[in-house]
Amino acid sequence: MTQKTHPPIYDVLAIGAGISGIGLGIRLLDAGIDNFVILEKASGLGGTWRDNTYPGCACDVPSALYSYSFAQKPDWTRAFAGQAEILDYVRGVAERHGIDNYIHYDQPVARAQWREADLLWEVQTPDRLYFARTLVACSGYLHEPIIPDIPGLRDFPGKLFHSSRWDHGHDLTGERVAVIGTGASAIQFVPEIQPAAKQLTLFQRTPQWILPKPDHTIPDIEAKFFRLPGTLKAWRKILYAGFETFGIGFRQPAMLRHIQKLGLAHLRVAVTDPDLRARLTPDYTLGCKRVLLSNNYYPTLNEPNVDVRATGLKEVRGQTVVGQDGSEQEVDTIILGTGFHVTEPPIAEHIYNDAGESLSQLWENGMQAYRGTTISGLPNAFMVLGPNLGIGHNSAFIVIESQLNYIVDALTTMRDRQLARFDVRQDVQDRYNRKVQRDLQSTVWNTGGCSSYYLDKNGFNSVGFPWNTLKMQRLLKTFDADSYHLTPATQPVIGEQP
Repeated sequence: MTQKTHPPIYDVLAIGAGISGIGLGIRLLDAGIDNFVILEKASGLGGTWRDNTYPGCACDVPSALYSYSFAQKPDWTRAFAGQAEILDYVRGVAERHGIDNYIHYDQPVARAQWREADLLWEVQTPDRLYFARTLVACSGYLHEPIIPDIPGLRDFPGKLFHSSRWDHGHDLTGERVAVIGTGASAIQFVPEIQPAAKQLTLFQRTPQWILPKPDHTIPDIEAKFFRLPGTLKAWRKILYAGFETFGIGFRQPAMLRHIQKLGLAHLRVAVTDPDLRARLTPDYTLGCKRVLLSNNYYPTLNEPNVDVRATGLKEVRGQTVVGQDGSEQEVDTIILGTGFHVTEPPIAEHIYNDAGESLSQLWENGMQAYRGTTISGLPNAFMVLGPNLGIGHNSAFIVIESQLNYIVDALTTMRDRQLARFDVRQDVQDRYNRKVQRDLQSTVWNTGGCSSYYLDKNGFNSVGFPWNTLKMQRLLKTFDADSYHLTPATQPVIGEQP
């Protein structure tokens, strides 16, 4: 390869311009690293909050905590912001920091492969070839929808769409609508579409634990208060401490059984019909699945045009949907609230080591990484929101910013120590994951008696983080170079061009 024919070599190539990718770009600029590119598959930034536009879409973490620590917003309109406001916030942060200048849109990654001979990542999109010294996967795990393999579903003659690909041009007024799945998305959009539908049939495989949502419109006086110096930062710390206290229960499930009483009281007050209430009562420990918040989901289920069927969907015959219990219902529209690929992230099918093995192949027996961020056998690569960093009780921004600390420290270490290559030692990764799995055994995800996205097809917990986020932040505060095989550079490295 010669410089005349070789495309530019980026110091850092990031995949995905969502919250993680934008945050990474800001932190790179702060560290004096400006030779980077962010590849975004869509034509706009925002990730999850760009894609999920279903009616009622909102966050279940308070707005003051669901934001970058370095770009706090004092004027949220609600205690729990909606999708449009969060997306505007993310766009505004990116614009203020000039991140849009580094994003290449409409560039889905087809294949990213490490080239050991050149000590570079070669990244192919449909129409371009990129080269980079380091790769950061910022694609997250709540964006690739699961389309269930149900006989006859794809031949359904009516309207069919997933909640994350909402068809806003389709009018549900007077229609018979089936909703498949009753998770985090469904409990938000079901109350919004119920008034328009003629008949709304919910196919619920497993009832959810749903707690009251302490949401409200933020009055002017409260917004003015949070503009006072230090108030927003203090409130953020209070919220963080509260959620961390709640998170103790995930590691000591007996504590969560006391909170279950609140969930049962919430259900009892909202749903008076004993038969319906029985269908909606979980038989597993709260926290085993994602804990949901809603004030209007239960009341909606009391409406005469709503039917909750405690069964999964078995098949679709023409316009008839058939439950696992044999019940049938003719419908005009099917909405899939069936979640996302979490334990088998699609990006893993597009990342390859030097030998041509995909990350999906490397993870055939379960996802594993070192501190959820680096993977042995994939040099000079990081993954944000990687394996075993799911916390379930606090803001994803806590996880993301912790990892960005680690990643940026690794990159500056490469620059300062003139390193061309790093690869986490296999024995270090194995030892770390043995401890992760050992400490997960007593958590609610492993003992709570449910099936959730925390457990993969083999029953292996590749998502949950077994400790509190204070420990997570300590683990990811600095790059521990001694845990890696390091290769000194013989040619220009990060921050320099050949």
